[in-house]
Amino acid sequence: MTQPSAPYVIGIDTDAATLREADHLLEALAAELDLPEGVFGCTHLVRDGRPRVALSLAAEREPVLRTARDRLTAQGYEVRDGAPDEVGRAVLYPGAGALTGTLTLAELLARSAIDRVTVLGTPGEPDPDMRLVTREHVRPQWQNGRLVLSAMPAAGGTLVPFEDPDPTPCCADH
Repeated sequence: MTQPSAPYVIGIDTDAATLREADHLLEALAAELDLPEGVFGCTHLVRDGRPRVALSLAAEREPVLRTARDRLTAQGYEVRDGAPDEVGRAVLYPGAGALTGTLTLAELLARSAIDRVTVLGTPGEPDPDMRLVTREHVRPQWQNGRLVLSAMPAAGGTLVPFEDPDPTPCCADH
């Protein structure tokens, strides 16, 4: 699957300082706006004079985003046409809720909008029968119009998504 074919995308500027904060905000907004299953919701790192994490929503039908735009603007968010960049990190995407527990890569690809899985440090495509321990935190990124999950080897010959759901803050023990 590739990014939604219709170009209905809005960007939402936020004051979120971390990916975790942006994830929670995106999930709360999606619930509040009652967004349908097929909507993509992504986070985007903004590195200007005010570093933060922006959001984007993409849908195949314009009325879904028109309503979201109106409600978000009324709440004080700055909303504009288009995503902040082309490499958003997907939090909301078709099938995301079905990616729990341990799945084969073939199951992951069949159940979700994810197009491809890459494994850090290995060339080529991974075996579709490899098992991925999702940790209930699967955050693929857009790469050249395709949704790609980066994974890494883990214990017992399994894989885990590269992004840790509970990262240790830098210098936590200092």
